[in-house]
Amino acid sequence: MFVPGLSLLLGLLMGRGARAGCVEVAAGTEAVLGAPYRLLCIACKRRSETAAQAEGEWFFRGEGAAQFERILHYSAEGGQWVAPGPFAGALWWNGSRGTRDLQDLSLWLEPVGRPHAGHYVCRLRRNLTFDGYVYSVARNQSLRLAVVEKARRDLASIVSEILMYVLIVVLTLWLAAEMLYCYRKVAAAGPAPEIT
Repeated sequence: MFVPGLSLLLGLLMGRGARAGCVEVAAGTEAVLGAPYRLLCIACKRRSETAAQAEGEWFFRGEGAAQFERILHYSAEGGQWVAPGPFAGALWWNGSRGTRDLQDLSLWLEPVGRPHAGHYVCRLRRNLTFDGYVYSVARNQSLRLAVVEKARRDLASIVSEILMYVLIVVLTLWLAAEMLYCYRKVAAAGPAPEIT
């Protein structure tokens, strides 16, 4: 026997213990001079049931520089360490907190200056604990950041805006045609019969 709404209620009750998922998103490549910017680095763990402990490091190589320098280190126990120089007072941890397993290693850079343009590498070191042994994993994610005077719109946002306006016009015309059709049907039906 089917009871309306029972499947929805059961789904809500079963979903109580569900956890949020992790999605790896590509980082942006342009920051506006003087504005805040989030350096995005997400490293999802493939199996959420496996216990893990992780720490994150960020490295930076300025335009024309020969090698990378470590600019930030973060662990759940020690908090954040920021290297002296152009990042002192401008760089903060904006990733996972309250857990020993870091999946979001993002940083907050404010305000963005010309010395912040260059190549960044986000490094995750994670120790996965299985029954009887520990497996270590290291991942690097790199991005190149350009500092610009004024934000530019990307092609995807321009195309999506144009499509939105086209869709609004098409739906408005369809609604007007539907209203005209219904009005003609009602007018053709004549006056409503009187009930005595």
